[in-house]
Amino acid sequence: MTDDNRDTPSNRDTAPNRNTLWAETLVSELAEQGVDAVCIAPGSRSTPLTVAFAQHPEIEIFSHLDERSAAFFALGRAKRTGKPTPLVCTSGTAAANFHPAIIEANQARVPMVVLTADRPPELRDSGANQTIDQEKLYGDSVRWYKDLAEPEATGRKLRYLRTTAARAMVQATGNPPGPVHLNVPFRKPLEPVEVPDDVAEGFESANPLAAEGRDGPFVRTTQGVPELSEADVSEVGQALESVEGGRGLLVVGPADTPTPDRDALADLADATGFPILADPLSGHRFGHPQSGEKAGPTIVGGYDGYLDAVSEAWPDPEVVVRFGASPTSKVLRNYLEASDARQFLVDPAGEWREATYTTTDLLVVDPTRFAERVASEFDGVESPENSAWREHFERAEGRYWEAVADGREERLFEGGVLSLVADETPDPATVMVSNSMPVRDLDRFGAPRAADVTVLGNRGASGIDGITSTALGAGSATDDPLVLVTGDVAYYHDMNGLLAVARCGVDATIVEINNDGGGIFHMLPIEEFDPPFTEQFRTPHGLDFDATGDLYDVEFERVETIDGFRDAFVQSVSSEGTQIIEVVTDAEASHRFREQLTERLGAELTDGE
Repeated sequence: MTDDNRDTPSNRDTAPNRNTLWAETLVSELAEQGVDAVCIAPGSRSTPLTVAFAQHPEIEIFSHLDERSAAFFALGRAKRTGKPTPLVCTSGTAAANFHPAIIEANQARVPMVVLTADRPPELRDSGANQTIDQEKLYGDSVRWYKDLAEPEATGRKLRYLRTTAARAMVQATGNPPGPVHLNVPFRKPLEPVEVPDDVAEGFESANPLAAEGRDGPFVRTTQGVPELSEADVSEVGQALESVEGGRGLLVVGPADTPTPDRDALADLADATGFPILADPLSGHRFGHPQSGEKAGPTIVGGYDGYLDAVSEAWPDPEVVVRFGASPTSKVLRNYLEASDARQFLVDPAGEWREATYTTTDLLVVDPTRFAERVASEFDGVESPENSAWREHFERAEGRYWEAVADGREERLFEGGVLSLVADETPDPATVMVSNSMPVRDLDRFGAPRAADVTVLGNRGASGIDGITSTALGAGSATDDPLVLVTGDVAYYHDMNGLLAVARCGVDATIVEINNDGGGIFHMLPIEEFDPPFTEQFRTPHGLDFDATGDLYDVEFERVETIDGFRDAFVQSVSSEGTQIIEVVTDAEASHRFREQLTERLGAELTDGE
């Protein structure tokens, strides 16, 4: 998508007008700051930015017709790469359509740089066409906002612009990372046409620092890592080491808040003897060795299915160390809330992300460095009494995952689909799971594996908008196979996003679970009140999605058995191109079977405890 023969600032003596110079300067500085891709939605007022990005030889362009899909695509790409893919749009409601993804980026700490073109100041609040108030349009959802100065060909103004671009990238990738909004006003002409005297002849050679920048970023920013003092590390180490019977837990929630790297967390688990309760979005449910000579720590993934049942039979934990965002599992959140354990919440930004308000200690520290340093406080000797606590979880996990495997062969249900996805996804791969039931079913039924599977979800605001676009954005950043598991309502909500399959060259296996409406509402008490439950909550739509295969030129297959799904999924993930596998399920029957399976497992797991 790049073209080394494109006309760049270095190929021209002087920019034809101030808008062109301004946009080229902004784009070149973003590139120096590490930007290598951009999502652009078409529009007139953003022409200078679009042309500047299109002419830059080192920036890949992803073109989107729909601003909302563009924003979620950029969100997904940033989730996978850890750095922002800027967004460009014209003025007016185009900018408003970025807002849902910006909210998610803010809540989920995903870096994002938003460039909204705008009318010049004299046209604002004047009734001028396609002019809305874009000042602080996204409110508190952005880390930083700047209404840029109007373009001007002066050395100081261009140095200001380069510095602002550098500051924007720092704010977007700082601690915590998140979205940044630059509002960029332009007057006509917007195209790169010659405007006499707009840019003085020889301006670039007379102002090399402003026009060409430095060799590398105009401003280099070095960000430090928050650390605890030696005394504080020692105190935490003593608190963990003195726990009676080794009754401690390492709980790792979604990695929206940074979690320790795998080696550091494994070292901490090995030093303490504590099991790791790993959310599927944490980066730790998958990737740790599970057996053999190089077996890693005890990774617990089935807690959502049995903690309710065993909480009375097992002793409570005495200490909990929590990393990442709040766990997906309500069962786990309630279990931690009910315990009287001392709970350490590790957050490098020092923000409060624990809605039960039971945390006793907030540790403002880099999680990897924390895990490494606390692990070094232990002498490495574990008593049999301490290992007994961990063995509770190891026995439960063994029984639980055998029962899940048996259950998914017994009948087709939505949790069984996610169980198969977790087992059969290639190594390595990227998996995106939608909100509502898919992420919950992966949490409950996705067994830990050693495979290097990166699992993503939009749990910041937990919406169902933009799921397909987020997945395809993530897929654009890697050559690994991409799997998306989404519900039918979320699929319908972002069908526009499927255009990126062809326009952006992303292949995927898309698993669409069609239970004809909002199956998640069967989990709520409102299920007992019908009407209005069926028509106002579950909202059956009766749509046949087969036509989306023809519309977006992708393969579409409908399956109605677990064996049919297994065959279609295994074939798809090993094939080129994009395939949509629709799994037809009954939402109420699936929910009732989840309940039966949980009751059956609970009775088995508590037998003899």
